[in-house]
Amino acid sequence: MSTVLLQNTFSERLCVDAPANDIPDSHNVYGWLLGNWELDVLHYLNDVRQLGLKGHAHFMWVLEGRAIQDLWILPRNVNVAEPHKTVSSIGTTLRVWEPSSQTWSVTWINPTTGARDELRGRRIDDDIVQLGHHRDGTPIRWMFTEITSNSFRWTGEAMNDDGSWRLEAEFVARRV
Repeated sequence: MSTVLLQNTFSERLCVDAPANDIPDSHNVYGWLLGNWELDVLHYLNDVRQLGLKGHAHFMWVLEGRAIQDLWILPRNVNVAEPHKTVSSIGTTLRVWEPSSQTWSVTWINPTTGARDELRGRRIDDDIVQLGHHRDGTPIRWMFTEITSNSFRWTGEAMNDDGSWRLEAEFVARRV
């Protein structure tokens, strides 16, 4: 079987157009993300506004509509053969609906840096809040805020030893 045919078959089996029927509309908190987004990178381990970094993110229903998978690429012109670990990133998030807890299990993986984060996500008022921990056990909070049909702000924070939150990443996204 050719590589192209194998990729097409895999993509057709993995990706679907809609959520599974057993995800209640009230808990479909990530469906609005489907599609392609351009990112302004404001903070990535430190304040990078002066660099004018751009990135992009892509979201799709997968696994019979019981999960949403995304791909985040920073900056947009990243050289995947020789990524720079402090200003470039390529990773994926898998958000899986968990009917028993009525939450989403969220796993982020970045093979460039070796990061793997585990969180639980749900809607709180107008925001989507995801709480969990980095691989080393550090508590983290990731949030989608200022959500409209064509934009959002995403922040990723880690807890300091004193219980305060430290900003690790911030992006402003626009639908493409």
